[in-house]
Amino acid sequence: MTTLDDAVHGPASVWAPRAERVELVLGGERVPLEDSDGGWRVVPVADREKVRAQLAAGERYGFALDGEKDALPDPRSLRQPDGVHALSAGFDPSAHEWADKAWTGRALAGGVVYELHVGTFTPEGTLDSAAARLPYLADLGVDFVELLPVNGFNGAYNWGYDGVLWHTVHEGYGGPAAYQRFVDAAHAHGIGVIQDVVYNHLGPSGNYLPRFGPYLLEGSGTGWGDSVNLDGPDSDEVRAYILENVRLWLSDYHVDGLRLDAVHAFVDRRAIPLLEEIATVAEGIEHVTGRTKVLIAESDLNDPRIISPRERGGDGIHGQWSDDYHHAVHVALTGEDEGYYADFADPTALAKVLRGGFFHDGTYSSFRARCHGRPLDPAVIKPTQLVVCSQNHDQVGNRAAGDRPSAKLDYDGLAVAAVLTIASPFTPMLFMGEEYGAHTPWQFFTSHPEPELAKATAEGRLREFEKMGWDPALVPDPQDPETRARSVLNWNEAETDDGGRLLSLYRRLIAARGEHPGLWAARLDETEVVAGGDGEGRWIAWSRPGVTVAVNLGSGPADVELPRGGRVIVSTREAIRVEGGRCVFPGRGAVVLAHEESADQ
Repeated sequence: MTTLDDAVHGPASVWAPRAERVELVLGGERVPLEDSDGGWRVVPVADREKVRAQLAAGERYGFALDGEKDALPDPRSLRQPDGVHALSAGFDPSAHEWADKAWTGRALAGGVVYELHVGTFTPEGTLDSAAARLPYLADLGVDFVELLPVNGFNGAYNWGYDGVLWHTVHEGYGGPAAYQRFVDAAHAHGIGVIQDVVYNHLGPSGNYLPRFGPYLLEGSGTGWGDSVNLDGPDSDEVRAYILENVRLWLSDYHVDGLRLDAVHAFVDRRAIPLLEEIATVAEGIEHVTGRTKVLIAESDLNDPRIISPRERGGDGIHGQWSDDYHHAVHVALTGEDEGYYADFADPTALAKVLRGGFFHDGTYSSFRARCHGRPLDPAVIKPTQLVVCSQNHDQVGNRAAGDRPSAKLDYDGLAVAAVLTIASPFTPMLFMGEEYGAHTPWQFFTSHPEPELAKATAEGRLREFEKMGWDPALVPDPQDPETRARSVLNWNEAETDDGGRLLSLYRRLIAARGEHPGLWAARLDETEVVAGGDGEGRWIAWSRPGVTVAVNLGSGPADVELPRGGRVIVSTREAIRVEGGRCVFPGRGAVVLAHEESADQ
């Protein structure tokens, strides 16, 4: 197996309706391809076995369109050893001897996700070096590791959202073979793998897909480039291309789930949305393999239909990121209220998202200058379908200086952020290094070889920050290698006093989720919330079946009225006192309590 379409079209076939003639360039030869149905071009039957053997041996190949001398990489390439502008190479995913035969996957409900970027997680920036850190993540207690996009992009370093060959794995990370080793190692440590995929646009460098066919809707932009053709003429093949990619990750590479980037940017007016088709494919793979598959959408629509079951008219996606929860937590702890944070300065914001999941559920959004969102139905949507965080790659990396909350918050503030995220009713997600209070920034970096593209990228970043009111002087040059270097985690920070204390707290909190499922297992409308105080003594407390969480958001003392009492199972400060139905904080802090009637949980 060297390409994804062998079963239908044979080796090295290509969909190229825009070309009059297509030749396969392979091993110094040019093989004219024959026309097939629907714009497909195929290798003549007489040449297929020879071509198959050459591709299996890793021979470089590409497609020359309309007599051009230079060949283009295969749109379905599985490997690009020399970069996204060079020829493709054959790769056989089935050659890997998997060691995870007993693995059955993990459900999202009750899980904890850890988001990481392969290129900055370790100094080496490879999948193999990331795999060496898996024992650490297993000890931390996380259930999933979510990898930022790994598919092919131009240059050595990138966030991954400029990918152009969706079926590949960036060679700088180790290529597809290293990816398979990483997944195998993760499963051996009891950790599922969620892969971040981008189906809403393609990167600006190395995107040859429009030369072959109408993959994009020219003139219909997402802010990152032309929209993908999901509902225009010939969109059937474009959607098939995406669904092939879904199958590649979930089946061939044994991935446990996908994080679907910015689905709000899809231009899709078909009766059966692409999201529903993706959910159907994942469900089929789950049925055949007996392994749980998880789909998480990034969406800023606050639209419950995305995560509602298909039988109720929804798309059937299992979960979605919740920006509202992040914004409410961030504003409550830092006091920042510029740009899209403005509405979350409302003192009721945190209580509202704890009760209902969304803050904007049909309410007016000042950032959008319109009403936004729709309420979640607690009879349909489970709280664990919302993936929440106090920091992630977007909310850190899209700040002017790429600074983390640790730039403003001391240990006590970071500890409270940990409790607000992990002891929430939702599915918590950590951003790499958060668990020990990393002070390394995570800045936007690229390595575009094209000077004009590098210039446009840097200028575009400055324009993005205007609406947030951030100082453009703080924005680093994305092309400067030091920008990426500053973003690499400093693992020595985990050995400091505060780093070690925070890491221990995260371990205790994650363990508490397993020991006290009342934190997350009940319905959304079973969260009872009380709040009070003002200024430096603001507090909030909430109870769910078997548990209560109390938090002092301010830096001053607070006397918190508990919805229910209980015994302390996690506390961020020794000086916090719990007496009957009250909790007394000398300053910022948080406690998690188990109700006495649930002590055996």
